[in-house]
Amino acid sequence: MSKETEIKRDLKSRHITMIAIGGCIGSGLFMTSGQAISSAGPGGALVAYLAIGLMVYFLMTSLGEMATYLPTSGSFSTYASRYVDPSLGFALGWNYWFNWVITVAADIELSALAVSYWEPMRVLPSWAWSVIFLLIIIGLNSLSVSVYGESEYWFALIKVVTVVVFLVIGCLTIFGIMGSGYVGFSNFTVGEAPFIGTDTSISSKVLAALGVFLIAGYSFQGTELIGVTAGESENPEKTIPKAVKQVFWRILIFYVLAIVVIGLLIPYTSPDLLGASSSEEIAKSPFTIVFQNAGFAFAASVMNAVILSSILSAGNSGMYASTRMLYAMSKDKLAYPIFAKLNAKGTPINSLIATTAVVIIVFLVQLTSANAYTYIVAASGLTGFIAWLGIAISHYRFRKAYMYQGKDLNDLKYRAIWFPVGPILALMLCGVVMSGQDTKLVTQGIVDWGGIITTYMGVPVFLFFYLYHKIKYKTKVIPLDKVDLSQDVK
Repeated sequence: MSKETEIKRDLKSRHITMIAIGGCIGSGLFMTSGQAISSAGPGGALVAYLAIGLMVYFLMTSLGEMATYLPTSGSFSTYASRYVDPSLGFALGWNYWFNWVITVAADIELSALAVSYWEPMRVLPSWAWSVIFLLIIIGLNSLSVSVYGESEYWFALIKVVTVVVFLVIGCLTIFGIMGSGYVGFSNFTVGEAPFIGTDTSISSKVLAALGVFLIAGYSFQGTELIGVTAGESENPEKTIPKAVKQVFWRILIFYVLAIVVIGLLIPYTSPDLLGASSSEEIAKSPFTIVFQNAGFAFAASVMNAVILSSILSAGNSGMYASTRMLYAMSKDKLAYPIFAKLNAKGTPINSLIATTAVVIIVFLVQLTSANAYTYIVAASGLTGFIAWLGIAISHYRFRKAYMYQGKDLNDLKYRAIWFPVGPILALMLCGVVMSGQDTKLVTQGIVDWGGIITTYMGVPVFLFFYLYHKIKYKTKVIPLDKVDLSQDVK
């Protein structure tokens, strides 16, 4: 591998660990967790987050086994190309790149909304703030990967500290040490709680809980970044397994306990749990409500600052993931060779320039045409779940090929537990979440073709990439005895 196309392994253990911890903490937890409780009750939300958390844990152990064996920035795109079918890797890579481009464009707009919380007089137009935040993200990604790792370390630390403080204050409020008095478990039994639905039937409550699987699934998007960072980790054989092992505990502590605390302190019937989906409605965040009930007057302003840092973190990670994916696809001959060129600091500069150009185009589209932007977002809506499916399929094929070719499992530096239960369970739950995207159809039997087309647009986009490559190059599923199990990062 030439020096011009060789990345630098400068991500330290603490960087990988905090990227892993902070990867799934964001606006999904801070803002939309209340909607989950309002829709399915505290019990239904808890079941949904536990189920999705279990699925993500198995996915990360699958990804961890492959990333430790073959650490590469291409991650699951490269694994799909080597262990399943090059066409699958092509489709996964381009879809994932496109998804993060959309995410960065959306995040720079959301960052402007967050700033408007403190700037009601609009000293600068919102687009100007978006440009400022985009320049910050570009700056952090144009420097060495250690700069990205350091920035994400501190972004993640802010989120971790916020959640830990929230859990401590929430527990103190539950037992009456803070706030207006003892709360206990009363909100877990109010009305139809802990499980609710459109009526009192068990089937209705089950469907309501399944509907929350979607919210929980989106909340955990980003955990797969562990695999992308493997290619630039100082010591992937140690740092990746360590980060993966922490997935279960961070899911348990940060999500499950947070849902329990919110469910105990705020009844599912509270209108405050509804509509907290943007930075302009920060006062409706369940985190803000809990802090205010505990007597913190500036809770909304503090949470707005935390959410702003989360948005910047998401945009920063999105730019990193998209540029590395484009770089890796170039290395795997799934994109033009020019995108594999690095600058002196080891950054794929051409990939960064190309990605930034598309981010700007998408951002301009969302400013000038809300309808067009809606369809662009819809086209990437299922990409995260499709990527998870790709991880599960790739790991299943990797392990099967590894055993078929007579290799010793004891030689693996990190081995995913409960194979093949893990990837099969992940495949099933991903299928459930994706098939239940249209909640009106699932819960009410209402067929809204416009809504269905918008919701599932990501599937034909993925199939387009897959079939284009399949037809052009006439690829086939790789036989187990032909699967490339070398540890050479080409």
